[in-house]
Amino acid sequence: MLDSYKHKGLRKKLVEELGQKGIEDERVLKAIGEIPRHLFIDSSFLEYAYQDKAFNIGEGQTISQPYTVAIQTQLLDVQAADKILEVGTGSGYQARVLDLMGARVYSVERQRPLFLKAKKLLGDFKSTVRCFYGDGYAGLPAYQPFDKVIVTCGAPYIPEALVAQLKVGGILVVPIGDDQQTMVRVKKESESEISVSEHGNFRFVPMLEEKAKG
Repeated sequence: MLDSYKHKGLRKKLVEELGQKGIEDERVLKAIGEIPRHLFIDSSFLEYAYQDKAFNIGEGQTISQPYTVAIQTQLLDVQAADKILEVGTGSGYQARVLDLMGARVYSVERQRPLFLKAKKLLGDFKSTVRCFYGDGYAGLPAYQPFDKVIVTCGAPYIPEALVAQLKVGGILVVPIGDDQQTMVRVKKESESEISVSEHGNFRFVPMLEEKAKG
């Protein structure tokens, strides 16, 4: 797994750019600065791996731009040993960021080719991420409750099943909307009450509510 001085230098510049764009959580910046993003994308995009851009990873899915990964992670307020559910493993990059920050990550992917590829790559990193093939809308009820939940695809509404799997005091970060999404942070105040805040507009591929494919 080649990670050259050039790659490390480009990551340093990316981290500086993210800081200038308002990412303040030093733990998030440190993780992004350590992870070789070029290994999570197609080799045809290799030259552009450390630009703040999203790239196609196949199966109609993308690897989010680094700023989007950083803002979602910052909104999660990740703490060491947090039990986090990720809906939409994709390339595995976001899961690796959470993993490197000391979280216990349970990640669900509905596209089998992406699930298999990400599981292998995360295994190569010797990460502790647990990968699951299935429908993210349902979450992982067998492993609930979670301290945090992150959704990496656009949802039409706040998924009740995911809120239900949160601990009281837990946080869900999810992009809500159709063509353009609003980043929403949901805090579970009690078993019957949530608080919601909005954090800017983004573009994600849609979250699909049907059986896993592959």
